[in-house]
Amino acid sequence: MDTGGDCSGGGGLEEEAARREREWEEVAEAVAYDSCTWPPPVVAVCGPGNSGKSAFCRLLLNTLIARYRKVGYLDIDVGQPEFTPPGFVSLHVLEEQAKDLTILYLRNPKRCFFFGDVCAKRNPKLLLTYIFDLYDYFLKEFYCFREVDNPEKSAIPLVINTSGWVKGTGFYVLTEMLKYVSPTHVIRVSTTVEHKNLPGGTFWMNQYDADPPINLVEIGAAHNSPPSKHSLLVKKEAKITRDLRLMAYFRQCLPRDFNISCFDDLIRGFVSIHPFQLRLSKIHVIDLHRQVSGTDAHRFLSGTIIGMATSASPPLSIECSTPCCIGLGFIKAVHISEDCIHLITPVSHKLMEKVNIIFQSCIAVPSCLLQVILNTLLLQLFRKIN
Repeated sequence: MDTGGDCSGGGGLEEEAARREREWEEVAEAVAYDSCTWPPPVVAVCGPGNSGKSAFCRLLLNTLIARYRKVGYLDIDVGQPEFTPPGFVSLHVLEEQAKDLTILYLRNPKRCFFFGDVCAKRNPKLLLTYIFDLYDYFLKEFYCFREVDNPEKSAIPLVINTSGWVKGTGFYVLTEMLKYVSPTHVIRVSTTVEHKNLPGGTFWMNQYDADPPINLVEIGAAHNSPPSKHSLLVKKEAKITRDLRLMAYFRQCLPRDFNISCFDDLIRGFVSIHPFQLRLSKIHVIDLHRQVSGTDAHRFLSGTIIGMATSASPPLSIECSTPCCIGLGFIKAVHISEDCIHLITPVSHKLMEKVNIIFQSCIAVPSCLLQVILNTLLLQLFRKIN
C-alpha cells in the first residue's frame, strides 16, 4: 500500500498551518508594537464566517494586553460572540491573557445590549444603534488622553470582532460600523474562495471621500479551503456552538460541585432548579423584532429565552432608549391566572427583585432546556395520577 502521497500531503498541511501561525503572530505584533501607534490602536477584524476571525482576535488581545495591560473588546457578532451567549452586543475590558486560545470563555461585560437574534436581518438599525452606543461609551470611559501618565486613566486599545455575514444586510452593518468608528487598523481575513471575501481596499468609504489614515492588513484564513462542500456542516457547527454557550450560561444556576457526566445529568440538574418567580403584572414585555402587543406577548413567553433589564438602569443615550441587559432567563411557565412567570436564571436574586423589563428573543432554545419543560409536565401529571 503506497502512503507516500498521504504523508506528503500531511506535511504540506502542517507547513501551511505553521506559516499561517507565524503570519498571524507577526501581524499582531506589528499592531501592538508599531512605534507610531499612538493613540492606542482601534482594530476591526473582519472577514467571512469560519475564517478564523475570533481566533485571530484572541491572539491579538493577548498581544495587546502584554503591552497595554488593559484592552477593550467590542463584540458585534450576535451569532457567534466570543465571551457571551448568542444574541448580545457587548463591551469587555480584559486585563488577563487567555492561557489557552482554543477554550471558549464566558465573561461578564462592562456593558451589553440584548439583540435577541443571531443575525442582523430582522433589525439592522437597532443593531447599529447598540454598536454605536457601546463604542461611544468606550470612547468616554476608556479612550481618554487627559491623564497619559496615570495607567488607570490612560487610553487603552480596542479590538472589534465582527460578524462573518459579509453579504447583504451583514455587509451593510459592517460598512456602517466602519464609517462610524473609523478604526486605525482593519484586519481583512480572506479565503482562497474570492467570491466569499470582502472587497479590497477601503470598501466602506464613498468614492469621493478622502482616504483616511488607516492601516489595511490582509491575512489568510485559518482553514484556507473551499467551504462550499461543507456549508451545511459549518451551519450545524455554528448552532452547536450557540447551544454550548447557552448551556454553559445556564449551568451557572447549578452548584459548582454538581456532577455532570452525561446529557441526562444536565437535564436532571435543570429540572431540579427552583424557579424564580416574577409578577407578571409588573413586567413590561418588549419584542425587539416582531412588535407583538404587550397583552399578547405574555402568551408567547413559555419555553423561550429572554433578556432581562430594569427601568432603574438608564439607557446609554438619547438615541438608544433600550436599557442595558443584566442577564438571560429561560421561562419554564407563565401562569396568567396566578400573575406569575416561572424562570431559571443565574442572575442574583437581589438583581432579579428589580427586574421589570423582559426582552423576547428569536434565539433557538437548546433541547436540554426544552426537555426541562417536558419533564416538569410529566412529573406534574404523575403526581396527579397518584
